[in-house]
Amino acid sequence: MNTQDVANKLIQLCREGKNVEAIDELYADDIISHEPKGSDMEVTEGKAAVINKNKLWFDMVEEIHSVIISDPIVTGDFFACAMDIDVTYKGMGRDTMNEICVYETEDGRIISERFHYSMQA
Repeated sequence: MNTQDVANKLIQLCREGKNVEAIDELYADDIISHEPKGSDMEVTEGKAAVINKNKLWFDMVEEIHSVIISDPIVTGDFFACAMDIDVTYKGMGRDTMNEICVYETEDGRIISERFHYSMQA
């Protein structure tokens, strides 16, 4: 798969709520995931750890009201998309999360992901 194919498949699976399946199918074993500086999981390394990080986030969620994911913008080995998530967290209430996600691919796999969003106070 080329970068466009990987981007399209990731967006499709995430829009269907199949985030763990997307990681399992599209991510390299040595993926590096970056969250904003100061977040609980600022850097996560390895596919199993990234799947666990994703599951931990879903465990915090009471209800997902909507998820809007833009079509990907692709250049070379990179692609990006915007994600807007309206979610209610267990014991923390409802929040809207707006982020830009940047991915790097190599040999048909995602080797890094970086999420850009404002940290809540």
